[in-house]
Amino acid sequence: MIKVLNSGLYSSIQDLGRYGVHEYGVPYSGAMDKQAMLMANTILANAEDSAVLEMTMLGAKLEFQCDTFICISGADMRAKLNGTRIANYKMIPIKASNVLSFSSANGGIRTYLAVTGGFQSEIVMRSRSMYQGITQSHVIRNNDLLSIEPHSGQCHPKNARLKINKDDFLHGQLGVFKGPEFNLLSEAQQKLLIGKPFTISKNNNRMAYQLEEPFANKLDSIITSPVLPGTVQLTPSGEMIILMRDCQTTGGYPRVLQLKPTSLNSLAQKYAGQEVIFCF
Repeated sequence: MIKVLNSGLYSSIQDLGRYGVHEYGVPYSGAMDKQAMLMANTILANAEDSAVLEMTMLGAKLEFQCDTFICISGADMRAKLNGTRIANYKMIPIKASNVLSFSSANGGIRTYLAVTGGFQSEIVMRSRSMYQGITQSHVIRNNDLLSIEPHSGQCHPKNARLKINKDDFLHGQLGVFKGPEFNLLSEAQQKLLIGKPFTISKNNNRMAYQLEEPFANKLDSIITSPVLPGTVQLTPSGEMIILMRDCQTTGGYPRVLQLKPTSLNSLAQKYAGQEVIFCF
């Protein structure tokens, strides 16, 4: 078990998401930055869908009640083990009673904690991903006990060091495909949409990121149609909305663009005030 001494700003258990139930209106959910999650699980030799702890902007403080191994990935929250700084993207042995703490995020906003075997939280509709109304809780809270399987053994120090390309965290380019309603825009609007800088507004969460700059258009709403994480919706009033992992399953706004999966991971690490540019 892991006792949550402090849950941080917004921390939840996530895996690769909830598939096969979209037709019932159930969101996919899952880790916002799947690349970072997969990297942590890979370093621990976990199954790729092993559940991890996702922390946003300000990390948690955790007390381990059994031995295990951990790996931290994503944004740098300056993790400390019993007060001593430890590195991201590295297998770290943990002993019972060890305390792991995190600070505010640097170079991204989401950090992932993987443990050997993954977090053993409840499985609902084939997934451990927390979501309000689906799982008993949608975030972890102070004094929660997080179930993990004890795992002891040797961890031999390695001379090799994993080099991580953080370009996705830093640059603002988001690779996209044309959405189903893209061709309803005029040629001038299409050119403006691709290449114009947009600013991420403070209205961003696991469900959607809204962009600050309005985009003038005369498109009417559409008949309610399927949407996906990464779908870029354009409202009649000109609001640009990028749907994220916890988005609804259908929508009535024109779907002008669709983010590539790698760009969705990249956007999940960006915060209010950062600029992004759509590119083919």
